[in-house]
Amino acid sequence: MKNTILEMKNSLEGLSSRIEDAEEWIRELGGRLEEITQAKQKKEKRIRQNENSLRELWDNIKHANIRIIGVPEGEERDKGAEILFEEIIEENFPNLRKETDIQVQEAQRDPNKRSPKRSTPRHIIIKMSKIKEKILKAARERPQVTYKGKPIRLSGDFSAKTLQARREWHNVFITC
Repeated sequence: MKNTILEMKNSLEGLSSRIEDAEEWIRELGGRLEEITQAKQKKEKRIRQNENSLRELWDNIKHANIRIIGVPEGEERDKGAEILFEEIIEENFPNLRKETDIQVQEAQRDPNKRSPKRSTPRHIIIKMSKIKEKILKAARERPQVTYKGKPIRLSGDFSAKTLQARREWHNVFITC
C-alpha cells in the first residue's frame, strides 16, 4: 500500500512537472505571438508610410501636368498634341494666351488602353514647364471648356490613389 501511495505521489509529481512545463511553454508562445503581432503591425505601418511617400512622390512628378479629358481619339495625330492644346487655350482662354508664355514640354495620349466597357477616349497628358495653376484656375472659372464646340475638361494630373482619396472626400463633403 505504501508503494502504491509512493507511486501515485511520484506520478502526481511527474504530472505536476509536465503541467508546469506546458504552462511555461504556453507563456513563451504567448510572448512570441505578441512579438509577431507587433512586428506585423510595424510592417503594415511601414508599408502604409511607403505607399503614402510613393503617392506624394508620384504627385510631385506629375505636379506640372495637365490632363485633358474628352478630346476624340485621333485628333492629335494630324497636328500633334501640343498644337491641339494651344488651340484649346486659344479657343477658350485667348487673354491667357496673350498675357503669358505657355510652354509645353511634352504632350501625349495617356498610354492606358481604352476600356471596352467605357466609350470615353483616352486622356491627353500635357507636361508644362510653368503656369499650370493659371490655366486650371481659368478652366474652373469658365462654365464650360470646349474643343471645336464639344465640351472637354482640364484637370490636374494626379496619381490614382490621390484621385481615389479625393473622390472619397468629395462624397464626405456632399453628405455633410
